Amino acid sequence: MRRKGLFIFMAAALGAAAPAMAQTSTTDEIAKYRQLLADGNPAELWEMRGEELWKTATGPKKVSLEQCDLGKGPGVVKGAYVELPRYFKDVNKVMDLEQRLMHCRMSLQGLTREQATKTPFGSAGNPSDIEALVSYITAESRGMKMSVSTAHPQEKRAYEIGQKIFFHRGGAHDFACATCHSVDGQRIRLQELPNILNKTNAQAAYTTWPAYRVSQGEVRTMQHRLYDCFRQQRFPEPAYASDVITAVTMFLAKNADGGVYNAPALKR
Repeated sequence: MRRKGLFIFMAAALGAAAPAMAQTSTTDEIAKYRQLLADGNPAELWEMRGEELWKTATGPKKVSLEQCDLGKGPGVVKGAYVELPRYFKDVNKVMDLEQRLMHCRMSLQGLTREQATKTPFGSAGNPSDIEALVSYITAESRGMKMSVSTAHPQEKRAYEIGQKIFFHRGGAHDFACATCHSVDGQRIRLQELPNILNKTNAQAAYTTWPAYRVSQGEVRTMQHRLYDCFRQQRFPEPAYASDVITAVTMFLAKNADGGVYNAPALKR
């Protein structure tokens, strides 16, 4: 009887451990899959096209973006992304990368807002110049540590607004960003859901965007990632390059401070 009881106990223990073992196994296999593809990440094609676009004179003014100031001086892209979003004195506001690119395309190249934000998210046969430019600029910060400032009052305010949005519940499902991203160990199907309130998780999540999405065959930027999150929560769709997105990005980026930037990455 004692042997039978021991057998039942061991079977129950193994049964309880099985989901955790399966989850770990799945996570490990996904990590191996990403590693196998990492050396041939298609995002490199977006990076090369983005560099060409950055240096090409275009728009009504027939100038390139090489004088665009991303925060470290006109034309400096090396290390710019790991310090964004940030306060820009010339416009008296906090901007993320895509907002700043839109501003430079309008002010330097003479594009209208509509032209500067045309096709923010690419699709088959309809590539996005913005996703290419973002890929190039972000790649120039690869290997550097995130260092986002909240020293300026407007930077601090953007962070606080982003934090409030992160925890705000609403929409048809009464969801918030925090519903999925404020608890350790959560997942949906095979997808891990990083806890953004955990610094290690926040660093690992933020520093791998933008990314080439295998399932979509496109590079997706942080703007797209957040837009898609709002869509899935059934929230009103935020306008492209809106201050709402910048505020949430500021919250995420600051939480990732100190993390080594490693993107454009590759994701499912």
